[in-house]
Amino acid sequence: MATVLGVVPILFVRRLSELWKDVLVAFTAGIMVSASTFGLMPQAIKESGIIALSLGLITGVLLLDLIENNIPHIDVENKPGFTNMDSKALLVLIALFIHNIPEGLSTGFSYASQQASLGPMVAIAIGAQNMPEGLILAVFLLNSQATRRKALIMAALTGLMEMVSAVIGYFTASYVQNVVGYGLAFAAGAMLFIVYKELIPESHGHGYERPSTYSFIFGLLVMVYITQVYA
Repeated sequence: MATVLGVVPILFVRRLSELWKDVLVAFTAGIMVSASTFGLMPQAIKESGIIALSLGLITGVLLLDLIENNIPHIDVENKPGFTNMDSKALLVLIALFIHNIPEGLSTGFSYASQQASLGPMVAIAIGAQNMPEGLILAVFLLNSQATRRKALIMAALTGLMEMVSAVIGYFTASYVQNVVGYGLAFAAGAMLFIVYKELIPESHGHGYERPSTYSFIFGLLVMVYITQVYA
C-alpha cells in the first residue's frame, strides 16, 4: 500500500524536483536508522544474544551487497526513453521483486518477536522507505515512456512481493526455534545497508546536502517518537 501511495503524485505531476526527492529519501533514511538502532538490534540481543546479532546483521549486509552487485537498482536520472518498454519494464520489475524480499522478511520477523510493538514499528519504517521508492519507480517508468496506469500496476506488484515475503518470514520465525533474534539482526543489517549504500548517497548528490541532513535527523526523531508510542 505504501508503494502504491508513493505513486499517487504522478497522477498530478510528471517530474520530481531533485530537492524534494533528496529530502524524502533522507527522511526515509533517518526512519530506517532509528528503527534498526532503537528497535531491531536491542530486541535481537534480548531474544538471542550478541553473537546472534553479529551473525544475523553481517548476513543481512552480505545478502544485500550480493543483490546490489548482481541486480541493478532503479535510477531516475539520465534515463532517456526506451524503444522496448516492455522488456525494460520486466527487468525493473524483476529487480525490485528481489530487492523487496529482504524488506518483507524484516517485517515478518519483527511481528514474530516477543516484543509486540516491534512489528508495527518496523512496518512503518519499511513503508516509509517504500513510498519514495514507489515514486522514484514511477518517475523512472514515465521517463521510459510508460503510461501512468502501467507505473501504478508495476508499483503494486513490487509491493505485493513484500507482503508475500513478510508472511514467509513470520511463519518461519514462529515455527523455527531461536531464529527470531537472527531474523531481527538480519533485518537490521539489510536496512542499514540500504541506508548507507543507497539512500544517503542518493540524497547527497545533487547539491541539497544541508536540507537532506535536517530531513534525515527529523526522520530519525519521528521514528523515536513512534517507538515511544508503541512501547
